[in-house]
Amino acid sequence: MLRHATFIAITTIACIAQARAAEAGRVIFAAGVTQVAERAGAEGMAVQEGDLLTTGTDGFLYVKTPDNGLFILRPSTRARIAAYHIDKANPANSRFKLELLAGVARSKSGDAVKLARQNFRFNTPVAAIGVRGTDFTVYHEHDTSRVVVFTGGIIVSGFGGGCRPEGGGPCEGAASRELTAAQRGLLLQVKRGETAPQLLSGATGPDQVSPPRSDEPLAPVLDAKKSESVAQIVPPAAQQPAPPVVVAPPPVVDVDTPPANPRALQWGRWAPLLGEQATAGLVGPAGAERILGGNFVLFRTAGDAYVAPERGSVSFSLKDGQAYITNDDPAKATVAGAMQNGQLNVDFGARSFTTTFDLVGGDSTYKLYAQGDVASNGRIGNNPGLRPVANNMSVDGFLSNANGGSAGYIFHSRLDDARTANGVTYWTH
Repeated sequence: MLRHATFIAITTIACIAQARAAEAGRVIFAAGVTQVAERAGAEGMAVQEGDLLTTGTDGFLYVKTPDNGLFILRPSTRARIAAYHIDKANPANSRFKLELLAGVARSKSGDAVKLARQNFRFNTPVAAIGVRGTDFTVYHEHDTSRVVVFTGGIIVSGFGGGCRPEGGGPCEGAASRELTAAQRGLLLQVKRGETAPQLLSGATGPDQVSPPRSDEPLAPVLDAKKSESVAQIVPPAAQQPAPPVVVAPPPVVDVDTPPANPRALQWGRWAPLLGEQATAGLVGPAGAERILGGNFVLFRTAGDAYVAPERGSVSFSLKDGQAYITNDDPAKATVAGAMQNGQLNVDFGARSFTTTFDLVGGDSTYKLYAQGDVASNGRIGNNPGLRPVANNMSVDGFLSNANGGSAGYIFHSRLDDARTANGVTYWTH
């Protein structure tokens, strides 16, 4: 009887261990020194939940998940797939958790993740990353994590408050920040002890720290009907790590002879507010173009016509501006808002722009962001209804050759069920 009970106990423990360590993927390519749970990485090897994945200074490891996703480790990296539970009967109950301990890793969401994004979490030692159906790359070293997006969008938060490493799904709150593929050239950075990520432009990203192999897919398509061999992603002849491919920086705008009489930007508040007098009239300088929005007016003065370059990109820094937050309840006072961490990036080749900043009002901080179009005459604007994912504010403004290159726009945003924001920004190159 004792032996029977012992057998049942051992069997139960084995079943529990098996359930807790389900297969999370399979290696489809390994180069250089790689390990899967202290075994040398090899094509076709199963990766169990919780297995520690490591690569040496020359190592690359590609893992295909059961739902045709992709998890890539570049050299000098330690990571694991902590959980990968797919519920085919009820996809919303699926759960996924990836962990990067150090180095550089890339995650491309599989089919099941796209059906249960609310249950996907990618942890670094200092940050939690959630997805909107995404392909992104993360770098972590010492106390700093940086992440860039190839497709889709992510939401990032540092650990603290209600965002904890043991949690699941994205951490969404006042301190979280979003990044989309439309915000090319930007990355989010989180340092230990900081809950709010920083949006950076021109900073060293994961691809610069550890470049991808030349055969790493730019947009991996892992079709379950096709062969799962390495040849699907890596040419059979590629036995040795290819020379690093450094991602080139975005092209700079060709600077022609600046116009002798550039069209300058002027802005102000046309209506008195919070006891302050108006700072601009509704009628601007003779021949000026005008944009009117809420309490603000923006002029582009008369002068030589602005012609947008045909190619290249340029980034602007937030120089000045003003904003107010109003409440639908007239009994609640309007408050002034401060703008921080501003970014405005213009891609002339794509005739598009992206912009983002933190609006601080009272004890609240709001992350405002938008993308839109750039006209050949330097008019910039968007329609949030046409781009619901990449916008939470409407933008209307101008580009200018004055002051070595400048920009300005008036914005409007519905912050929540009760509050709206209206303001104007001024940017310099």
